[in-house]
Amino acid sequence: MPQDVKEIFGGALAAKVRALAPSMTRSMQRVAETVAGDPAGCAALTVTRLAERTGTSEATVVRTARLLGYAGYRDLRLALAGLAAQQQSGRAPAITTDIAVDDPIADVVAKLAHDERQTLADTAAGLDTVQLGAAVAALAGARRTDVYGVGASGLVAQDLVQKLLRIGLMAHAHSDPHLAVTNAVQLRAGDVAVAITHSGSTRDVIEPLRVAFERGATTVAVTGRPGGAIAQYADHVLTTSTARESELRPAAMSSRTGQLLVVDCLFVGVAQRTYDTAAPALAASYEALAHRHR
Repeated sequence: MPQDVKEIFGGALAAKVRALAPSMTRSMQRVAETVAGDPAGCAALTVTRLAERTGTSEATVVRTARLLGYAGYRDLRLALAGLAAQQQSGRAPAITTDIAVDDPIADVVAKLAHDERQTLADTAAGLDTVQLGAAVAALAGARRTDVYGVGASGLVAQDLVQKLLRIGLMAHAHSDPHLAVTNAVQLRAGDVAVAITHSGSTRDVIEPLRVAFERGATTVAVTGRPGGAIAQYADHVLTTSTARESELRPAAMSSRTGQLLVVDCLFVGVAQRTYDTAAPALAASYEALAHRHR
């Protein structure tokens, strides 16, 4: 493998560890740095052996794997083995799914389009329409809706809120964890809280949903991990596709695609149930925007 490709490979993995370092304990940082520095060596280690190598515990290794975006150590180990194989074979590292750093742009377009289509199909096939219908009913009758999400999921939260606002419903998106919690405290029965997190373990999203749940609001989780921690505070769980992700992925592109499909399903369902008020509100918003650009 050319030296510049090796540098891209190592640099991106190290950059991911550096970005997450502030949210890690010192022991978790040792695990993450060891993994980034020697993916081939770590791929060959059991969770116990990696804990011994880093002077930490098995629980710390598992927590680090989850913070890095994996369901557990087994998934992290498989990813490290794949990265190590790429280094040893001379193949360029993957940016996302099957896309390598030296792929022609035409191949990038084709591969991403295939990945997005597959994510949409998988999400649609796995979506529980009973849970979806219950969530739609709650949103349609809500006094107020709060939506929580950070990072890529925060963009999806904003998308849901702007759709609800266009049909005259009261909704707010919160990406700041402190504001999310302080607003969740004000919720009560008749309100709805929606949490969007692909991993199902994002603390900044789980906490406000927990508060909303305890205040009596109807809670909805949109997640790729229905068995994740978020589910214990969700009245309704809407599952998105658990798309393949590589170590160098800049953002959860496919997982965001699945989330946006769920958001569109929620919006259309709510618009159907509230059509008498939604249609005039939507028409008024179009008219206001058209007037602004005259």
